[in-house]
Amino acid sequence: MSGYVRSRPSSDAVGNLRIVVARRRRPTPILAVVAALALVLAGCTAEVKAKGSHASVPTTASPSPSGNGQVSQIAFSDCSKLLDLSALDIPAKREKTLKFSCGKLPVPLNYDDPNSRKVNIQVLKVHDTAQVKKVGDLLMNPGGPGASGLSLPLDLLSSLSDSIIDNFDLIGFDPRGVELSSPISCIDDNTKDQVNAADIDVRTPTGFAQAKAQQASIAAGCTAKYGPALADYNTVFTAMDMDRIRQALGDAQLNYLGFSYGTELGAVYAHLYPTKIRVAVLDGAVDPTTDPITSFADQLQGFESAFDQFAADCKTRPACAAMGDPRQAVYSLTAKANATPIRSSRAGETRTATGGIALYAVLSALYSESEWPTLGGALISAQNGDSKGLFALADQYNERQDNGAYTNIQDANTTISCNDSPPGPTDDQVATTATAWATQYPMFGVWAASSLFSCQSWQSERHVLPTESAAGSAPILVIGTIHDPATPYVGAANLAKTLTTGQVLTWDGQGHTAYTKSSCIDQKVDAYLVSATMPAPGTVCPA
Repeated sequence: MSGYVRSRPSSDAVGNLRIVVARRRRPTPILAVVAALALVLAGCTAEVKAKGSHASVPTTASPSPSGNGQVSQIAFSDCSKLLDLSALDIPAKREKTLKFSCGKLPVPLNYDDPNSRKVNIQVLKVHDTAQVKKVGDLLMNPGGPGASGLSLPLDLLSSLSDSIIDNFDLIGFDPRGVELSSPISCIDDNTKDQVNAADIDVRTPTGFAQAKAQQASIAAGCTAKYGPALADYNTVFTAMDMDRIRQALGDAQLNYLGFSYGTELGAVYAHLYPTKIRVAVLDGAVDPTTDPITSFADQLQGFESAFDQFAADCKTRPACAAMGDPRQAVYSLTAKANATPIRSSRAGETRTATGGIALYAVLSALYSESEWPTLGGALISAQNGDSKGLFALADQYNERQDNGAYTNIQDANTTISCNDSPPGPTDDQVATTATAWATQYPMFGVWAASSLFSCQSWQSERHVLPTESAAGSAPILVIGTIHDPATPYVGAANLAKTLTTGQVLTWDGQGHTAYTKSSCIDQKVDAYLVSATMPAPGTVCPA
């Protein structure tokens, strides 16, 4: 597992557990995913080494931070030929009227430095040429930190109502440091394989030293490669990038849809630019009131509970029940895999599955109830000596492709998360926490504890997140799912209260995030986005 972080919480710059709070969807069809677009836009990103950021986070920010010049325009061009549109499930009536455009927006690497060099933010726009009127552009973020957002409009096309596509252009973007926007890359794919397979017990002297050294090495490698500029990949600067995108699109105010970590990003934007919010939907709220370790622990509890729900469901299905008691089956499987890693029947697979891979597989499937049957089958196959299903789930979570290449989600997640967080924890805090977690979270606690080292040795220049108050903004809609394992429900109420202008909409459902999963939620959200009409206070949508 890798690094703990506030909102997905944790990251592994490569490393440990990331409890990825990213929006989990099917593999994106965007441009042979990043490959084709990367070739076309190859000259648009650059590795940078520049002055880092030491300034404190401002209480408010002007739409154009001082010293960084005029906002550039986005030179959009048609990129539909780069997309596998047949995989998008676009409604027939939309096929001939949708236009897909790609572009880049230069932004300052360091908003605190007037002489900062520029980096490019990659942007995708989906426009319906049959649109009669336009409320504005709808900017989206899928979560993370570290998740690519370019394909989110494409992923949502088959799920969004006509009222959204008729009134908005859909805007996706890769945040700074992610995929096609000056991507952070700290370790190679082989090292990521090793780190993701690890299942380290930090309660032992050997395990403690191993986990600490592993994360210190990753942090040192990132710092050596990027220098002080590493600090410039943070949520505050990404929120400032969002305002640049808003201005470049010509919108007087922002229309925003953020999932998971995207709620944190949206809340920081609302704090910096409260008068620039028209509407903002924050779905799967990251709790702004907890410290990083508590936030990580709350997520672990959420996944322990989600596993119990999976287990109860499994016992009612004969095929799944064949594994026996699901929790005991996972305990036995991880111990067996750590002693003798399990081979895979997948052609060309040279890896063998450790206990770490098995736990990543379980974690991955718990994001969505629809993955429960897949998890059951994978666990039974692993009991019978075939880890193919475990690798499929774990690789989905870690964004590892069939050819062994990873996206940079782990690198970006750790970088952004650590830059957003205060220094720490201490060795004593790690040791104490690991001991407690072993009992409190018997499935994930020991495995996750090594992630506590992720930010301990990180560079000192940070942009710790501000208190996300958005006093003076328009009403902001915060969605909480009662049985959300990744962002526990209590976070929705806490975020709404911290914003001061937030209002909670509740889904009594299972899984991470709610929009596009519930017709009731969808109707309330769509009405809010189009007309800025909030649902009645206290609204609860049934599962």
